[in-house]
Amino acid sequence: MTDVKIAIVGAGSASFGPGTVRDVLLSEPLKERSVELALMDIADESLERAVEFARWLKEKLGHDAQISATTDLRTALDGADYVVAAIEVKRALYWSMDFHVPRWYGSSQVYGENGGPGGIFHALRNMGPMVRIAKTMEDVCPQGVLLNYTNPESKLCEAITRLSGIKAVGLCHGIHEGISHAARVLGMESEELEVKACGINHFTWFQEIKDKRTGEDLYPRLRQRDREGDLLSDWHNIGMDRILLRRFGLWPSPAPNHYGEYVRWASEFVCAEVQYFYDPADGHPWETGNIPHFIYSLGGEPTNCPLEGPTQKPSSPKEAPMKPTGELGVPIMEALTCGEKRRLPAINVPNQGTIPNLPEDMVVEAPAEADADGLRTVPCEPLPEGIAALLRVQGSIHKLLVEAFAEKSRDKLIQAVLLDPTIDSYRNAIAMVDEMLRLQADILPELS
Repeated sequence: MTDVKIAIVGAGSASFGPGTVRDVLLSEPLKERSVELALMDIADESLERAVEFARWLKEKLGHDAQISATTDLRTALDGADYVVAAIEVKRALYWSMDFHVPRWYGSSQVYGENGGPGGIFHALRNMGPMVRIAKTMEDVCPQGVLLNYTNPESKLCEAITRLSGIKAVGLCHGIHEGISHAARVLGMESEELEVKACGINHFTWFQEIKDKRTGEDLYPRLRQRDREGDLLSDWHNIGMDRILLRRFGLWPSPAPNHYGEYVRWASEFVCAEVQYFYDPADGHPWETGNIPHFIYSLGGEPTNCPLEGPTQKPSSPKEAPMKPTGELGVPIMEALTCGEKRRLPAINVPNQGTIPNLPEDMVVEAPAEADADGLRTVPCEPLPEGIAALLRVQGSIHKLLVEAFAEKSRDKLIQAVLLDPTIDSYRNAIAMVDEMLRLQADILPELS
């Protein structure tokens, strides 16, 4: 059987690192191969924890995988068949800037992770390391496949595919949240739905929602239940979903605080200020070092938080259920290496005609199939023009941002920012760019 080397870059990640190790070691098809698992992280302490967990799990499962660890990228990637990337540096610190600073200067962004000016700077920080990974792969494993979990997914995959020859696939589980929201309105379980969605990462649209058992088209029922239901029901989770369904004709995914990043008027539906909320009179988090509690969404968050704040300690990866995470990295490996047939609800790759009315070279998110013959997106129908127009603007922003990075151009960065729908003032936009470049100078690429 063919040996397979899997390198995990960012193995010390609290979520994707242990999850990927668990997925690899639980995979029955991969167990038939001679697996080498190369763990890489720039943080020694995080890497040590990742190695200890991997060896513990290997022994627990009776797996014969080879496990190695290094802080050197080239060593980890040498000869790799698959490179799994999940990287962030001081995530909470920089995110608190991404989320707040653009709003000081008038941006109406509601989140700041993948879209909006915050998402632009988040991408610019991670672009250097991700392109470095791809360029290193060109030298030491040019046939390897880069499986990326790092956000902002669309922007980073755009950079990798435009600036390197590496085969890169962006992976995100956000579609499952969109499915759960639609199921809630339908009065069904997520497992009962069969869907087909496409668009860009964190802003996809369901072209099909069907009953998995009968094949019935559920869109008529979805529209009827939306019209009959109280519009304020579960407002923070599905209020904007329902408005987009009414005005643009399709159900969006994954959730308002994600796709709302790409829409100017999302602040009418999403409480933006709760993200990394703090009292500015006490100083900003990047000055005090006191990073506020991150609230994903008001829906489901307790409204009677105790004054002493969160007390629950983060759980150990050893306490996680001994089952696959549901992420798509290992299923892709099982398909390409072991010949297993896999249906993938969402991957991020260059369009190349998958969505007919979006640019060919734009990175899109679409369903796919994989087997021993390769990875193929499933052709989609043209999106309604209103939706396609929203997405084309983002495609132009992504392209300009990659050019800003590659050319070290502040002018191209400013163009990308000025295109963003949440910007409404030229002077404020320039001031915001300068402030973010100053605050994040230690980690952003130098622009001229």
